[in-house]
Amino acid sequence: MSAMKLFDRSEMRYFPLSERKNKVFIERDYVDEKTYKSNASPELRLRAERIADELRKAKEAGASRMCAFGAHAIKNGLGPLLSKFVAEGWFTHLATNGAGVIHDWEFAFQGQSSEDVRANVVLGQFGTWQETGFSINAAIAAGAYEGLGYGEAVGKMISKDGIDIPSAEELEKVICDKNAPLSKRAAAADFLDEIRSLDLPEGRFLAIAHPYKRFSVQAACYENGVPFTDHPMFGHDIIYTHKANKGAAIGRTAEVDFLRYVASVSGLQNGVYLSIGSAVMSPMIFEKALSMARNVAIQNGQEIRNAAIHVFDLQRETWDWGKGEPPADNPAYYLRFMKTFSRMGCPVDYTSADNRDVLVELYRALQR
Repeated sequence: MSAMKLFDRSEMRYFPLSERKNKVFIERDYVDEKTYKSNASPELRLRAERIADELRKAKEAGASRMCAFGAHAIKNGLGPLLSKFVAEGWFTHLATNGAGVIHDWEFAFQGQSSEDVRANVVLGQFGTWQETGFSINAAIAAGAYEGLGYGEAVGKMISKDGIDIPSAEELEKVICDKNAPLSKRAAAADFLDEIRSLDLPEGRFLAIAHPYKRFSVQAACYENGVPFTDHPMFGHDIIYTHKANKGAAIGRTAEVDFLRYVASVSGLQNGVYLSIGSAVMSPMIFEKALSMARNVAIQNGQEIRNAAIHVFDLQRETWDWGKGEPPADNPAYYLRFMKTFSRMGCPVDYTSADNRDVLVELYRALQR
């Protein structure tokens, strides 16, 4: 039997990010909570007041205050506001998907993001942007070698305006060190391959300027020592189109992020979990993480049940999830993410609302 063919990314042509037409300009489109005109309903404002009170109590108790969100929260210009939640100690953990990381990086790098997918796919140019693919993949390869998480590695690159590139001699020494952990040796080998295949400068700092870093929530989390975790699915994001992409580095950094996420979920007793506009990533990782956290907690005579879960998305509300799960003949039963959260054994509610209204109203409530 002949070997199955693999696509060769070295045959691809990549284009300068500066040539791409973008839909969102962060200086123009970021959400300023002081001037933003909210369209929140009275019900959403009441819920924001309730969540603000829960966050205050959770903060006093030292419990986790987590916010998981889809990439549209970043595209909608909410990065700076999320940074305020982090800097002021309201959120102890942020989690998103690969696209959230990319939009935040592109805003920090060039102040623009969000390409025309329809137009660029026709041209074979969707996602084929040199700076995005090169920079993020290089940061992840470096992060894997340093033992960092995915979001942490990108946040470090933004905050430091570049990436530390070790020398080939340093990496070869680690690779040949039989006393070093195998995972460290493997990460060194992957990084060395990355350096040679991309012709990266050895043994010095690779400068990558981020003139708009003040808008980056990843940088804010890195600088405040707060986990910003990425939970990618392979092939879902444009960085996979680039020849710099290394699956092993993605896996190592994503594993670190998942385990950090589980550690934060372990502290959710008397805490708060917000899931904003993430119909797949957030509920899927939450159910596994909560089961893992309870597995250990139960062995220690502890529990994780008094954790307030608040879910927000644009789909209309058709069921009161406080009553439990709807019957299978009700369309709400197939609202997958709410079905997942309703099975977690914690108080849960759902609100149909724009993510900008949600976070602005919550932040305003916390200031009162």
